[in-house]
Amino acid sequence: MSRIAKKPIALPKGVEVNAQPESISVKGPKGTLNIVKPAAIELRIEDGNALLSANDPSQIALTGTLRAIVANMVQGVSQGFERKLELVGVGYRAAVQGKDLNLSLGFSHPVVFKAPEGITITTPTQTEIVVAGADKQLVGEVAAKIRGFRPPEPYKGKGVKYSDEIIIRKEAKKA
Repeated sequence: MSRIAKKPIALPKGVEVNAQPESISVKGPKGTLNIVKPAAIELRIEDGNALLSANDPSQIALTGTLRAIVANMVQGVSQGFERKLELVGVGYRAAVQGKDLNLSLGFSHPVVFKAPEGITITTPTQTEIVVAGADKQLVGEVAAKIRGFRPPEPYKGKGVKYSDEIIIRKEAKKA
């Protein structure tokens, strides 16, 4: 049986959770997030905590998954999520122009990435990119798309990498 589903979700000040029969919406200072809720899972709010329970014993695993998603939604609308990327390589630069991210990654043309709704992209320096937003899944997806333009290569480590990513280097072929 899932122990994660039994843990209550603490609701910080200013965060509201509304449960309809088919969806859950979480509203906070950083925005509003929605998710479709299976009918076999019940959400109730008691003493500033949200509790999930399964009406059907076969849905217990799904209850743990939904609990983790709702906890991430609560954290996202109250604190937000961010993912940092670094550009490694000579001449690799990033700049934000409005809602567009302009990347110079060694191609013959600049790569322009349009930020989706709910995501803010900033560049503290020319070689750093910070992707921030309330939706954890969307922040990770956008960071992965940006990294996908030029993933780090194993010989020199050049490319776009996560700030906490470790690139395992390969030795060059010897003659």
